[in-house]
Amino acid sequence: MHELGIVFYIIKDVKEAAEQNNVKKINSVTMELGEVSTVIPYYLEDCWKWAVKKEGPLLNEAKLVIEQIPAVTYCEGCGKEYPTVANGKTCPYCKSDKTYLLRGNEVMIKEVEAVNSDDDELVGESEIEQESRGVSIDSGMKME
Repeated sequence: MHELGIVFYIIKDVKEAAEQNNVKKINSVTMELGEVSTVIPYYLEDCWKWAVKKEGPLLNEAKLVIEQIPAVTYCEGCGKEYPTVANGKTCPYCKSDKTYLLRGNEVMIKEVEAVNSDDDELVGESEIEQESRGVSIDSGMKME
């Protein structure tokens, strides 16, 4: 179960952004998960619920929102794109195996919803200067 490790990276990034921007409370973190990322959303949510309770007032009530990104493969043989999960590596149009994944293996922080510590004003990710960060699952865990 690598979901717990991913949760630890998410928490680390969110805490760093919150500290840099004087944010005292995070309401939610929205993640984009690729359909073939090997991350199981239910496990990620379960690990999140366990981990944030141990993080104190900054994150202890933060919700995790997961948006799934469909896996799409490109065929070099005919130049078409197709749904990866339904068809695998072989192009359904020309039967070529000269294909590669365009999208669908991402694990990224999309948005962090925070409360401004000065006046309890709700602020979004862009206002706390948090950049989306990806996690490469293919070659082990690596934050970009």
